[in-house]
Amino acid sequence: MRDRHFDLVLILPLAIFVLAFLALPLARLTIAAGDGEQGLMAFLAILTEARYRTSLIATLLLAVLTTAVTLALATVAAQTLANRRFPGRSVLLSLLTFPLAFPGVVVGFLVILLGGRLGLVGSVTKAVAGTNVVFAYSLVGLFLGYIYFSVPRVLLTILAAAEKLDASLVEAARSLGAGPIAIQRDVVLPALFPAMYTGGALCFATAMGAFGTAFTLATNVDVVPMLIYTEFTLATNASMAAALSIALGLITWLALAIARNRAMRDATGR
Repeated sequence: MRDRHFDLVLILPLAIFVLAFLALPLARLTIAAGDGEQGLMAFLAILTEARYRTSLIATLLLAVLTTAVTLALATVAAQTLANRRFPGRSVLLSLLTFPLAFPGVVVGFLVILLGGRLGLVGSVTKAVAGTNVVFAYSLVGLFLGYIYFSVPRVLLTILAAAEKLDASLVEAARSLGAGPIAIQRDVVLPALFPAMYTGGALCFATAMGAFGTAFTLATNVDVVPMLIYTEFTLATNASMAAALSIALGLITWLALAIARNRAMRDATGR
């Protein structure tokens, strides 16, 4: 009986949090999505109306590309840092994770300084070729901004797994004649897959819902977070904004659920 009471005390804060910050807001959001002129057909409009469909596809492609590139960069960096000790390693790791201190608006500003109308790249290309190259306000600028703040998050996740990798497994594979590619394919990457699934899912979720960077850079493109903002504030279309929010949440939740399931299966070997 004491254990049951203790369990109830422990679960009470979680239950309050789930009810107050998840269940009730989601229920209210669903009701708001059905209160508009279109009713629940607002969800169908996301796929049938060109503006919403194009925005959703662009957001998905941007998130998938960001996740793929981030995983590649973070995996290489994590293995390099985990397997080597050298002077300045801690400083390098601090620099690689420094973007975690920046909010999305600051990241967007840094991209503008690089590829904006008065940015570094534009100044150099104008001086060399007479053409001012501007990419900060396009999907390219968003992609670079997302990479900038995604790599540190995924790097820390994979680095923790890489540091726990049993070096004797790599040495055994090498002694049996396995080359670097075979070692990566058969030994190292399978051990890192759970962390890669987790880091990739978090990266995908962040890229799908990032607002600060999109608010700063998405001048010529409509990603879903910005579309939600404009529908709610400029078009005063709260029902459509709610429907887009739910759709965005469901896609992100599905990606997280799949990644969690795969990570658990790989970790348990089932």
